[in-house]
Amino acid sequence: MASLRGMQQPELSKKLYKIIKSENHAIGAYESASRERISIASQLSDWGEATGDDSISDISDKLGVLLSEIGEQEDVFAQNLEDYRTVLKQIRNTESSVQPSRDHKAKITDELSKLKYKEPQSTKITQLEQELVRAEAQNLVAEAQLTNVTRQKLKEAYDMHFAATIERAEKQIMLARHGRRLLNLLDDTPVVPGDTRPAFEHGSQARQILNDAEEDLRDWAPNLEPIHSNATEMGVNLMPAQASTAATSVSGHEEEMVAGGSTTTGQLDTLPKGRDMIGSSSAAQPEYTSSYQQ
Repeated sequence: MASLRGMQQPELSKKLYKIIKSENHAIGAYESASRERISIASQLSDWGEATGDDSISDISDKLGVLLSEIGEQEDVFAQNLEDYRTVLKQIRNTESSVQPSRDHKAKITDELSKLKYKEPQSTKITQLEQELVRAEAQNLVAEAQLTNVTRQKLKEAYDMHFAATIERAEKQIMLARHGRRLLNLLDDTPVVPGDTRPAFEHGSQARQILNDAEEDLRDWAPNLEPIHSNATEMGVNLMPAQASTAATSVSGHEEEMVAGGSTTTGQLDTLPKGRDMIGSSSAAQPEYTSSYQQ
């Protein structure tokens, strides 16, 4: 059953809201998997000790250490996904702020169409046409802001997502390789009844494998192809920086159009695309520190 908050979302932002909510469930699953993996690693160590076999006890204990660290990587991955999810919310919030502009434009267009059909001589037609000019000018800016934010933040969010995926994969691969090294220290030569297995002689090697794994994790660094961006040209109003110089001329141009009772056909194409008409979507963008290059 849909949540009340989901039902209240503007139509424009409902799909992304659903994605963000689904990602929250996925993040919870990764966190749960991390806890379960760490618990299983501990159980493996306890079981190995209970066998009474020194070799199995030593190896299972160290395997537990590696498996526990693999579980920790799931938790780190979940935290990184939360950061990616936060960036998606910036797109959703901008979509939400654009919806009223679209609705206002559609409402005026509908009223004007009905009035022209029912009362073609009404003096209110001119007033509605003027309001439609303003509404379309506002919506023009809102739509430009939306596409600017969407493109920038989509690249930023999934750069973070894929970078986190690569980090988790590479670190878990390293840990798994060291785990396979540990398995090679366990002698599985069959014995006949009455034979006594030799004492475990690879304790120092097993300890060195754990040290190697720890050193590899400490020395790990991302080696990623950078995601390039031209978003540095975007100002705090979510428009190209140079467009802000056109704000004054746009204001005068729109007043001319409204004062003259102009219709919107063909004239909006001449409007510069630099006005910030949506205060709610003009917040400064946060700094970003992954491979995303601006």
